[in-house]
Amino acid sequence: MTLFPLSGNVSDRQQRCFEYITKGGFPEVWVKNYDPGEYLMALFDSIILKDIVKRYHVRFSNALTDLAQILITNITGEFSCTSIQKLAGFNSIHTVVKYLSYLEEAFLLFSIPRFSYKITEQKKANKKIYCYDNGYFQAKAFKFSANTGKLFENAVAIDLKRKELAGGSRLYYYKNQKQEEVDFVVQEEMKITHLIQVCYQITEPKVKEREIRALLKAGTELKCNQLIVITNDYEQIENHSWFGKNGDITFIPLWKWLDMQGAIT
Repeated sequence: MTLFPLSGNVSDRQQRCFEYITKGGFPEVWVKNYDPGEYLMALFDSIILKDIVKRYHVRFSNALTDLAQILITNITGEFSCTSIQKLAGFNSIHTVVKYLSYLEEAFLLFSIPRFSYKITEQKKANKKIYCYDNGYFQAKAFKFSANTGKLFENAVAIDLKRKELAGGSRLYYYKNQKQEEVDFVVQEEMKITHLIQVCYQITEPKVKEREIRALLKAGTELKCNQLIVITNDYEQIENHSWFGKNGDITFIPLWKWLDMQGAIT
C-alpha cells in the first residue's frame, strides 16, 4: 500500500514525508484530495458511533468520546487505567479497560507495554498510547502546538505495529531503573532485535547525548546491538561509548527508514 508518493530528490522526499506525518495515510486524503481535518474528524466520529456505540450498546457514548479524545491528545505518552479513571472521571477501572479495548478493536488507538523479563512487572507497568493514523491526531486532539515530535514517533509506531499485527515480532517500550527510556523495543522470537529512538531535534547536543545514553544502556541490558535513532534529516553511523558501554548507532531520516521498512511501495 502506498502511504504517500516517494519520488524526486532528498528535499522533495523530506517534504512529502512531512506531509504524510501531518495528513496521515488514508487514500481519500491523497488520491481524492479530501480535506484531512474534516474527513478524518467525520471518520473518527463515525467509527465511534457505528463500530463501537451501536455494536456494543454503549450507554454513555459521551464518556467514550471524551476518553478517546483524552487518549488521542496524549499519544506517545504513558498511561495507566487508574490515571485515566481519575482524569476522565470514570466510576470504575473496569469501564476504562472495556472502553479502551473497544477503541483498540476499532483500530483507532493501540497501546504498547513496557518491556520486562518478568511478566508480572510487565502487567503492572504503564503502557504507551498511539493512534493508527496521524491524521486522527490532527483532527481530534486538543493541542496548541505543531507536536512534530509526537507525530514522528507515532508514524514509527504505526509501521512497527503493522509488522506486529502481521506476525513475527512483538513491540514494547523500555525504561531502566533511572527512568531512561527507549521508545521502541522489537522482539522477534526469543530475542530483542532492535532498539529504536525517535528524535526530531537530534542536532541539539543535550538531546543527542540523552538518546545515545539510553540506547547504549538498554543495548547492554537487553543484549541488543542494533541501535537506531530515527531523525528528521540527520544520517550517519556513529560509534559511541558511555562508561564502558559501547556500540554503533545508526541515525536515519524518517522518510528513508519508512522506505526501507516497506511502508512505502
